[in-house]
Amino acid sequence: MKWRSPANLLLLSVGCLAMVAQLAQARVAFEKLTDYDFQGTTYYSVKNLSLYECQGWCREEPDCQAAAFSFVVNPLTPAQETLCQLQNVTAANNPASTPQRSSSMYYMVKLQLRSENACQRPWNFERVPNKIIRGLDNALIYTSTKEACLSACLNEKRFICRSVEYDYNNMKCVLSDSDRRSVGQFVQLVDAQGVDYFENLCLKPSQACKFNRQFQLPRIGVSDDKVSQYVGLHYYTDKELQVTSDTACKLACEIESEFLCRSFLYLGQPTGSQYNCRLYHLDHKSLPDGPSTYLNGERPLIDVGEPSGDYFENICEKQSNQAENTLPVVFDTVEDPAVNNLTRNDANCDKTGTCYDVSVHCKDTRIAVQVRTNKPFNGRIYALGRSETCNIDVINSDTFRLDLTMGGQDCNTQSATGIYSNTVVLQHHSVVMTKADKIYKVKCTYDMSSKNISFGMLPIRDPEMIHINSSPEAPPPRIRILDARAREVETVRIGDRLTFRIEIPEDTPYGIFARSCVAMAKDSKSTFQIIDDDGCPVDPSIFPAFTQDGNALQSIYEAFRFTESYGVIFQCNVKYCLGPCEPAVCEWGRDSVESWGRKRRSVTASNDTVEEEEDMNISQEILVLDFGDEKNRDFLRSEASTDFGRDKTVTIIEPCPTKTSVLALAVTCALMVLVYLSTLFCYYMKKWMQPHKVMA
Repeated sequence: MKWRSPANLLLLSVGCLAMVAQLAQARVAFEKLTDYDFQGTTYYSVKNLSLYECQGWCREEPDCQAAAFSFVVNPLTPAQETLCQLQNVTAANNPASTPQRSSSMYYMVKLQLRSENACQRPWNFERVPNKIIRGLDNALIYTSTKEACLSACLNEKRFICRSVEYDYNNMKCVLSDSDRRSVGQFVQLVDAQGVDYFENLCLKPSQACKFNRQFQLPRIGVSDDKVSQYVGLHYYTDKELQVTSDTACKLACEIESEFLCRSFLYLGQPTGSQYNCRLYHLDHKSLPDGPSTYLNGERPLIDVGEPSGDYFENICEKQSNQAENTLPVVFDTVEDPAVNNLTRNDANCDKTGTCYDVSVHCKDTRIAVQVRTNKPFNGRIYALGRSETCNIDVINSDTFRLDLTMGGQDCNTQSATGIYSNTVVLQHHSVVMTKADKIYKVKCTYDMSSKNISFGMLPIRDPEMIHINSSPEAPPPRIRILDARAREVETVRIGDRLTFRIEIPEDTPYGIFARSCVAMAKDSKSTFQIIDDDGCPVDPSIFPAFTQDGNALQSIYEAFRFTESYGVIFQCNVKYCLGPCEPAVCEWGRDSVESWGRKRRSVTASNDTVEEEEDMNISQEILVLDFGDEKNRDFLRSEASTDFGRDKTVTIIEPCPTKTSVLALAVTCALMVLVYLSTLFCYYMKKWMQPHKVMA
């Protein structure tokens, strides 16, 4: 046995004490996921706690590793019923685990952060799994744990760390001063397996935006009333108070320090002692489905007549004098010998060796010009003739985007017979245009034309102008369930004849097809596939095949429900075709039926094929009642609210007898009494008529 020297033992003891001291400095913090849920072991749960009581309970419990907080809307009240579940085992700490989507759910995971800047807010970071933002990195470090990466963000002194990306496989930690709400550069979350995106929520209100911070009505393509109604019903209210105006409500959100306030709802002038200002830490960028969330949200079954209010969101604006602070870029006039002749002669490359991959995405209200380069680019991109009002400054980035407005004079986009066009300049210097710069002519055609992007050089001026054509992206589909009078319904009875419709706008050039449709119980314990992966009905007697009705798909079926649940959720996988989609031929017994569940085959021309759109999952919920259930209001309230897995005793109340049944019963009883009296009368008459015997 080899004995250590006293000096070695002393060093070992000092090292152990340092490790203990370092661990002692770790502070308890939380990361939060919105509308996601991880598998875990729940050891305690309680209803009707507030969000902050639930999180504080987990903070104080040593065994608690995560807290799942759900707030389910009762469509009959309407009111939110909460459930707090404490978990001592969670899959959230396993990088290989995949979270499940769960509406109206906040999942909070306990962390140990070694930073004095860890704030006492309910959570320090918002986590988005398997997502990153490209091209906005400020610092790259390597850390062995996610917690060390998050601590590095809180400890950063050189810049304000607003977001973090952690690569679990390569242990890469990327810090950035931008987040999902930053403007001035191309900002979009993209898929990245094994990498999680985190937003710093310990920022001061004045640090919430990189430049100017405003609160405005969200312009996201959904009506303001629909957004405010959804927010009032489905957002969890972090704080509410009574104010005299929307300006006072806005001020309350701007100075809020207990959490980072991203939006508020003003319900109008105060009446009595009711609160009319609600503050939220959410906005539409926090939701996994973005603006489409407001289109798919369920409405209350009973309208209590309350105003929906005005909803305002945190908007980060660009600094007005940002261009003036940009240092000019100086280029070396010596040609790089590493750039071969092919690169120098390519219309999309310049003499500095920078090559540009420019693509156009036609949106409903704007034209998005996305640029990728083979090396970091410094300079600006702007609309020709509108360099002051329609521009983006690019600082050391290989991915950026310019959004061209389709109306107004800011970008001066030209339109004629459904064709919108503009000219975009990629300029290295902040002021001077040189031969190294590129000019692109972009065009969006809103018709049935191909979605292929074509490039062609047109030597109109020096530098060359390159043409790019594209067509609009497909609009989001939605599910509607109609009754026999073509009215949209949310509550029906078993056996009602209904029309299940998947719709897109009529004026779009696209067709749709649906497959992999399932019906689920509201508690998700039971599922039933109604349309298979090929687009064919599983049981046409329950749910027939889809047929075309204009641009929509529809199926006429009779309402059904699951044994243990009145709420039925339909979910379908929808894809797009340019033009009508080809139906699938489905065999059912000896019969063959057509169902629109298959994409039209791509037509190959010049070795180019039409690019398929991404899958879209859409869902819709409906409440299916038994006969007579609508007369028992208390029973409906109990069923409409989620009971969070507890068994429930249902008392069935027989309906009251009608006037007809009472009258029939009375007549029957009278006839029976008459027959009985007649029998007695006949018996005594017969006995009286018989002669009496005389005894001798």
